[in-house]
Amino acid sequence: MIEVKTKEDCCGCYACYNICPKQCITMKIDNEGFWYPNIDKNECINCSLCEKVCPIINKPKNSLYEEKSYAVFNKNEKIRLESSSGGIFSLLAEYVINNHGSVYGAVFDEEFNVKHIKINNLQDIKLLRGSKYVQSKIEDVFKFIKSDLKNDKLVLFTGTPCQVAGLKSFLQKKYNNLILMDIVCHGVPSPLVWQQYINELKQNYKQNIKNVYFRDKSTGWKTYSIKFLFDKDEYKNIGFKDIYMKGFLNDVYLRPSCYNCNFKGIERISDITIADFWGIENVLPKMDDDKGTSLIVIHSEKGKQLFDKLSEKMILNEVNLNEAIKYNPSMIKSVKYNEKRNTFFAELNSGKELTDLIRKYTKISFEKRVKNKIKLIMKRLIR
Repeated sequence: MIEVKTKEDCCGCYACYNICPKQCITMKIDNEGFWYPNIDKNECINCSLCEKVCPIINKPKNSLYEEKSYAVFNKNEKIRLESSSGGIFSLLAEYVINNHGSVYGAVFDEEFNVKHIKINNLQDIKLLRGSKYVQSKIEDVFKFIKSDLKNDKLVLFTGTPCQVAGLKSFLQKKYNNLILMDIVCHGVPSPLVWQQYINELKQNYKQNIKNVYFRDKSTGWKTYSIKFLFDKDEYKNIGFKDIYMKGFLNDVYLRPSCYNCNFKGIERISDITIADFWGIENVLPKMDDDKGTSLIVIHSEKGKQLFDKLSEKMILNEVNLNEAIKYNPSMIKSVKYNEKRNTFFAELNSGKELTDLIRKYTKISFEKRVKNKIKLIMKRLIR
């Protein structure tokens, strides 16, 4: 029987929930908005399957494949501009669907919660496209994937590294018809904070939200905007200036397991890792046009074969991975724990206004501003 003694030891991947033969595990939301397994001990038969598939208790082994990495973007400029970075996910999804397969990824539901769903047609790829900076709810998706795999369907699953690890642990065997793609993840913010944020926006505009874009490129890829479309109006702000994104990037309300993530590193269990190629202007200037460039890391022969099949639809250059990840350290290390996190949630649960709290807990002190200024001057002098 799985028992979460400390919240840092649960990534919320839903593997235990999906594997339980008695369906006696429910995922309950805590006061921070994150879900954790809760077991009905009267129904539990002590089969220990939930423990066996927990990717934190039993971390899946990485492949021994020698990683290859590329700077890439989609030749289709429309899809590229609608994507977070280079539009490569869409190429993989198109390939799988054109081969009568299923694609699983994260979408917004009617209330703009984020969850994983299955799609089977090209028109729905746009729903999965683009970043969603909220933890995605898996629910029964792992069971659906297993059913597809057993029926010899080609399956593409894309998610955070912990979700990919959860799925691989849940399946308990290798499937040649499964393609696993993870992302370079900064950490997942609280769904509770996200819902409070969009509720405040709806109250301010006195309108319903029609759509949300976390990575609108109308201001450029490097200075992307978060954009909300309302019934009549639009809210748009540069990403790091938006109050929700500011709290996210300052690590104020990430899931506890994100501060010591078990799934960081160059070697991974996925077939392909996808990320923004931050620093492309320093590594490969000829691919820097501020429309979005992806960093692709191949972890398996299966991933390489698929990548090669689709390469004619890409602009690509092989790159040195160690050089590339200098500008995207989230691939190999967790964010630092924010010491203000607990007091932030305590005040949030006491009924304080969210935007006021985020401003309070992301305010830079005079001392820190001086230190940052000195660091910047020293960097310029060293150059």
